[in-house]
Amino acid sequence: MKTIFLDTNVIIDFLADREPYAEDAALLFHHSLSSNLSIYVSALSFNNIYYILRRQYSHKECIKMLFTLSEWTNILDASKVMVIKSMQSDFNDFEDAMQYFTALTHSEIECIVTRNTKDFKKSKLPVMTPREIVSLLG
Repeated sequence: MKTIFLDTNVIIDFLADREPYAEDAALLFHHSLSSNLSIYVSALSFNNIYYILRRQYSHKECIKMLFTLSEWTNILDASKVMVIKSMQSDFNDFEDAMQYFTALTHSEIECIVTRNTKDFKKSKLPVMTPREIVSLLG
């Protein structure tokens, strides 16, 4: 596994140190910084991450974390086409649909990583939990 797409919940687990999920999320970032694992995220995730982190951290701390995240990941843009596809999709959750269609835009992405695998039942890409990916990476 060399190229993964992270769902917003995994990123928040890491940045907010949410137990018991933070350790596996942190290991993904560790692998990306020390090996050939490339992490992709949606630009849309940043506003959701900020919104959640702002409950726990100051504006300045949140922005600092988001800036670091932007340096550690590859950010994929959203488009009108993705919005339309998401609205027309069978996904029960609009945000998950946006994540999915964003991941599809980059042909090198091998897997979507999320804690909510059931939300991506109709995915054409493999969907795995952080723990499953960490196990594969060793």
